[in-house]
Amino acid sequence: MRDPEDEAFEELALKQGQWQHTSGWRKKQIADAQEVSELYISGWNSALEMAAFKIEKELSKAFPADTLASFSTYIRGMKR
Repeated sequence: MRDPEDEAFEELALKQGQWQHTSGWRKKQIADAQEVSELYISGWNSALEMAAFKIEKELSKAFPADTLASFSTYIRGMKR
């Protein structure tokens, strides 16, 4: 059974010139893309946290603590 959301997604797909489809396929494509996006953001945030942690630990002899804290705060602020 098709719900109004499925119909809206299929109508959008038809307007975009994607004629071959089965019920609910466009909705599934968008859900899959959102899942990939969430994984990307999760990896992005993990990488930024790792960079901030490394700056705090490995540059402690090169810079004062308040400077390192500022760098780390800036990097952590880049998380999505």
